[in-house]
Amino acid sequence: MENKYFVHETSIVDEGVEIGENTKIWHFSHIQNGARIGANCTLGQNVNVSNNVIIGDGVKIQNNVSVYEGVTIEDCVFCGPSCVFTNDLTPRSRYPKNHNYVHTIIRHDASLGANCTIVCGHEVGHHATIAAGAVETTDVSPHALFAGVPAKQIGWVCECGQVLNSAEGGDTFYVCHDCGRLYLLEDMQLKEHE
Repeated sequence: MENKYFVHETSIVDEGVEIGENTKIWHFSHIQNGARIGANCTLGQNVNVSNNVIIGDGVKIQNNVSVYEGVTIEDCVFCGPSCVFTNDLTPRSRYPKNHNYVHTIIRHDASLGANCTIVCGHEVGHHATIAAGAVETTDVSPHALFAGVPAKQIGWVCECGQVLNSAEGGDTFYVCHDCGRLYLLEDMQLKEHE
């Protein structure tokens, strides 16, 4: 039976890996035992997916990203070039954790900018954006825009990815000037307004 996904000849896929249809794994990548990668994903050059990592459908992982054990990436997440995941808050070469890693989850449709770092043990909410070069050390609310070292919230982003501007009506309504969506901020949670 022919594979319904593409793996470049320079890449290695270990036994016990699941890869969904139409997924493309490019040059010099390594997918380790127990990893599950969904359909319609693109993994760029030099991507490492560690043991037991779960990656949803439609995920784009750019060049030079290592997704370590303990990380879960939901559907349609974008991981920019050289973004970094961790899985151990107290690493020591002499004292390995023996697969007892700290869990991190990236919710659907989130975007992680180039060279950002996601410190383990946190959740990045759906449709959130972490700016390039940021170091994320806290949980991130859905639609939040975080930047800096350490990263702090500097705004909100639309489902389409554009930064939202305050609409008439003060700091509770936000509008996307790109797609026209309107959002309401209640209890520090952004929800699309009908």
